[in-house]
Amino acid sequence: MIQELIDQLLLSSVWELIALLLALAYLLFAAHQRQWCWLAAGISCTIYAIIFWQARLYMEALLQVFYIVMAGYGWWQWQKSVIATEGPKRKFNWRWHALQWAWVIPAGTIIAILLDVYTDADAVWLDTYTTLFSLLATWLITQKAYETWWYWLVIDSVYVYLYWSKGFVATALLFVVYVILVVYAMYRWRADQQNQWVLENQ
Repeated sequence: MIQELIDQLLLSSVWELIALLLALAYLLFAAHQRQWCWLAAGISCTIYAIIFWQARLYMEALLQVFYIVMAGYGWWQWQKSVIATEGPKRKFNWRWHALQWAWVIPAGTIIAILLDVYTDADAVWLDTYTTLFSLLATWLITQKAYETWWYWLVIDSVYVYLYWSKGFVATALLFVVYVILVVYAMYRWRADQQNQWVLENQ
């Protein structure tokens, strides 16, 4: 099993491996609230956009383009004095999230059906819903909203299966690591929340 994984990794393209390393750097920087996470994300997503388009994962390719835009926005947002100095906060209640689901689910259904009927896209349902929920989770992280990590915990777990099934073994393994790092990021952000609360109440 281990040898098979190594063989599959060796078959991965150099560009996929570069994108993988930069994606790991992004999550590690994000876990520690370092602004450089957005630069790593922008470069990684540019590479992945090309790779996924060639693999006919069109929604995933478009998602990477969105990530590139959000990397620029995230860099600007985190550079603002207020965002840069404050720790992560839970900014959105359950009603806000329910409202987002109310448009994401029907929108995803419509998009997946259209892709299935009018294009040669593969894995349209997983591709579409992981894309739409990733959009939501990415926006949440630009706002330093803690609940973003709950979204990523589920999304990244689904991505492990999706990428493995498409033959992107290195990227699938990356998302296994992502799931672990998401748990770490949740711990880090929670600790930062508690530390900030202590400082504000001294």
